[in-house]
Amino acid sequence: MATAAAPKTPDRADGAKRDVVAGGIVVAAIILFVGTGSSVMQSVVRALSGLGGGTDQVLAATLILNIALILFGWRRYNDLHREIRERTEAEQRARYLADTDPLTDFLNRRAMLERGQALVAEAVAAHRHVALFLLDLDHFKTVNDIHGHAAGDRLLKVAAERIAGVLPPSALMARLGGDEFVAMLMFEPTGTPHVEALAAQLVTALEEPVMHDTQQICIGASIGLALATTTDVTMDTLVRQADIAMYHCKDEGRNRFCWFEAGMEMAVQVRNQIETGIRSGMPRDEFVPFFEPQVDIATGRLVGFEMLMRWDSPEHGMIEPDRFIPVAEDSGLIGELSLRVVRHAMEIAKGWDPSITLAVNISPQQLKDPWFSQKLTKLLVETGFPASQLEVEITESSLFENLPLVRSIVTSLKNQGVSLSLDDFGTGYSSLSHLRALPFDRIKIDRSFITAMQGSPDAQAIVVAIVRLGESLAMPITAEGVEDEATAIELTRLGCAKAQGWHYGKPASAAATARMLAERGLLRAPMMPEAGAAEDERRKAG
Repeated sequence: MATAAAPKTPDRADGAKRDVVAGGIVVAAIILFVGTGSSVMQSVVRALSGLGGGTDQVLAATLILNIALILFGWRRYNDLHREIRERTEAEQRARYLADTDPLTDFLNRRAMLERGQALVAEAVAAHRHVALFLLDLDHFKTVNDIHGHAAGDRLLKVAAERIAGVLPPSALMARLGGDEFVAMLMFEPTGTPHVEALAAQLVTALEEPVMHDTQQICIGASIGLALATTTDVTMDTLVRQADIAMYHCKDEGRNRFCWFEAGMEMAVQVRNQIETGIRSGMPRDEFVPFFEPQVDIATGRLVGFEMLMRWDSPEHGMIEPDRFIPVAEDSGLIGELSLRVVRHAMEIAKGWDPSITLAVNISPQQLKDPWFSQKLTKLLVETGFPASQLEVEITESSLFENLPLVRSIVTSLKNQGVSLSLDDFGTGYSSLSHLRALPFDRIKIDRSFITAMQGSPDAQAIVVAIVRLGESLAMPITAEGVEDEATAIELTRLGCAKAQGWHYGKPASAAATARMLAERGLLRAPMMPEAGAAEDERRKAG
């Protein structure tokens, strides 16, 4: 079975042959009619030649009228035949358009569901299996946001061409909508390796960059595979299973394929529960800030805290961020969730000594928001938290999706007096040009290198190289993940400025953090009511 094909236009040569046959029949009818009225024709001929008398005028008129009727009928037949042919072509064209995605010429969702179910029935009757491929282009929305919808359409067309180039002509291929494609292929029960080889070829083909307006756009695809072996499996079920497998691929790192397994469905249900919990928990302030100490390595003096998010769930207790942050990012909730918790942290940190900084992590998803710097500045104004005490941490990998937008955001924050830190350095692909182009104040070495320092010369060499890089760029270095005294001593020897980790203190609640600061005399003096009123008036005037 093939993809959506062009409408089958009736063969014009066959139509011309039919017209000749019909014309011959009409001519034969005229000749026969004339033959039967030969006596009238002979009289007409003799009258016209002057060799005889006139003919019966009624018979002559009747003959001429019948000939005219035959000629009219012949012409009408041709008109009707042409009208029928044009109507048939129009109906076939309309059917083609109703079944086809206009951008890619693949089947659309409705046609795929109909033909896919028929393909499953055909395969089962032939004792064969059907594999359903669901392909989702990775980071397609980012391409639309950065390069525009014309580039997005170009990517979809190229993706369709590459899919059709890899799969055999017998495969059904469709675009479900957006950047999702579906393909179905009938195969022998022993042909699973061949199906997997095709999936791998699709992943490779869709990795290749696409040129658009002199720009090279890199895409990839995550592919979920589902299997149909009986007619009990519906198309809705197959698509849902492949969709679950596809999202599992994204969770595993994208740009790969995997088959649907029963356990994946349970994972999706858990994910949906987490997303529902996030949506309902935000207005109830279930997400709270915890604070991890940051110290000056040389002196051991407390210099700040990194804010880490926790979910204080009424049903499940305190939940670590690695369980809900990925869901919040995938569902688009991370922006609202982060700003809510940052606001809470700022309100708390207003009571700290001015020498204590607050560091907050920014999700790569938030750096796609052109208004992010304005939103963060608005929080500073509304909470009254000094911008000079705020440090924004940006992960290294987020620099590459839209560097001009990131530059605009970080420059705006820098102009407000906010410090900027490049987080998880060493795990991404930052170049020196990026470090020089963006106004970072600090580099944070990823914890994976710090924790491996004692047993891995390679990890230690990387840490040394990053420290020296920071020195050459006049950017102080913060090491995260310091768990023991030996690591702290080594980092001190290397010249790291700041460090954090369990060696200096675990992340703690706002109340526990306030007690620690109070013990060290690092809390602001309580503001008197009169002073508070004056401060409110000052903010309004400002």
